[in-house]
Amino acid sequence: MLEKVYGGAVFGVSATTITIEVNISQGAGYHLVGLPDNAIKESSYRVSAALKNNSYKMPGKKITINMAPADMRKEGSSYDLGIAVGILAASGQIKVPNLSKYIIMGELSLDGSLRAIKGSLPIAIMARENGFDGIIVPIKNANEAGVVNNINVYGVENISQAIKHLEGVEILKPIEIDTRKHFYKSLDNPEFDFADVKGQETIKRCMEIAAAGGHNVIMVGPPGSGKTMLAKRLPSILPPMSLHEALETTKIHSVAGKLNNETGLMSERPFRSPHHTISDVALVGGGSYPQPGEISLSHNGVLFLDELPEFKKNVLEVMRQPLEDREVTISRARFTVTYPTSFMLIASMNPSPSGYFNDPDKALVSSPAEMQRYLSKVSGPLLDRIDIHIEVTPVPFSKLSDERKGESSSSIRKRVIKAREVQVKRYAESKTVHYNAQMKTNQLQTYCKLNDSGKNLIKEAMEKLGLSARAYDRILKVSRTIADLEGKENIENQHLAEAIQYRSLDREGWLG
Repeated sequence: MLEKVYGGAVFGVSATTITIEVNISQGAGYHLVGLPDNAIKESSYRVSAALKNNSYKMPGKKITINMAPADMRKEGSSYDLGIAVGILAASGQIKVPNLSKYIIMGELSLDGSLRAIKGSLPIAIMARENGFDGIIVPIKNANEAGVVNNINVYGVENISQAIKHLEGVEILKPIEIDTRKHFYKSLDNPEFDFADVKGQETIKRCMEIAAAGGHNVIMVGPPGSGKTMLAKRLPSILPPMSLHEALETTKIHSVAGKLNNETGLMSERPFRSPHHTISDVALVGGGSYPQPGEISLSHNGVLFLDELPEFKKNVLEVMRQPLEDREVTISRARFTVTYPTSFMLIASMNPSPSGYFNDPDKALVSSPAEMQRYLSKVSGPLLDRIDIHIEVTPVPFSKLSDERKGESSSSIRKRVIKAREVQVKRYAESKTVHYNAQMKTNQLQTYCKLNDSGKNLIKEAMEKLGLSARAYDRILKVSRTIADLEGKENIENQHLAEAIQYRSLDREGWLG
């Protein structure tokens, strides 16, 4: 007897329908075909034990299972539940007339309970688009899949519960999640607040500009000057994510299996801080079965690279194209996947191997050759893609001991949101540009026009600092953001002068 059960496979951040065809006939043997990986091939042991421990049996006949389309590689253990249900239906142990209306996914334990799977959100979206009535997933994935409206999502704890629902013995209630209510919860009490930062007013100003325009930042300063502390507080002043951004971000984390099972939709912007020993594949994504890397997990959020020169040079260089294109494409022999990478890069570094170059109170213990070797790990092309370079100096004791609180993140965020609203209106007709850092060349010419004195100012700066054409574009983008924060329609000389100051690493004395 032949039965068909439907599941889903994730490629990139999208899913496609997989048909599990189970045929039971005279003979003996268990045959699983359709390019399954080892985790799927081992499902026979999990399925057999789970059925036996739940008062069912594995048919003593020839079982042939085909996972169609047969030329597409399948991976993972999430097909266990679908295979088990298919075997029971094909052997006549259960009768499920509406089996074709469901997507069924879940990893089986030997006792029949279900473990969480990866990618249930994109699979639920696919199920809705393809006209399925419902999707059955492990209870731990129910909130995640329940974010998708107009489809019934059933969370089950074990195989018996799934079978009783399919047979109509004990009908489960679909998960109901008020997505908007969950998403628009209070965000006014961040874990890290700028009010806790003593001094560093110039750096706070840079962070506000960066948040308002979505600009990349690199901070250069000695150990203990507060670089990491400031970076961790940047998400607290970023505008709240839109529902579209939240769904897009949640899909990526769902595919990577990084979602918190308690919540369905991510409402806070991600903040990722990988260690400097990370590999290039872990950073940009990839592997035999491509998975999103740290730059994709940072999508719509912040990627913080602490001690930038300590990262391997090849790891840093692979970021250049994703920083520019805001997506990364990973190609394999049989398929290609593309992950979005629209993130803010916040990097920090010491000015020298000892950490105390340019500090008048510390001895210079690094030779010029050591410093050149240390600083040259960060290439010019990568620095060109970072809009704001800023030096961080240690905070004096008088400010550290001051008990007064600084300006809170919530008040800074109000100014940032106001500036972002101006940019949203400005780029309303564009599908790919939403804030100043994303501007293309034609938009720079339209929205970053300079008067004659402004042109002379930036010309002089470029000649003295030896800036590249890309650095010129970055200065214009930052100037546009500073003008937006002040509510000015045109870029004025003071906006341009402030933006030029934020190119510290382009000045003489840095990087040779």
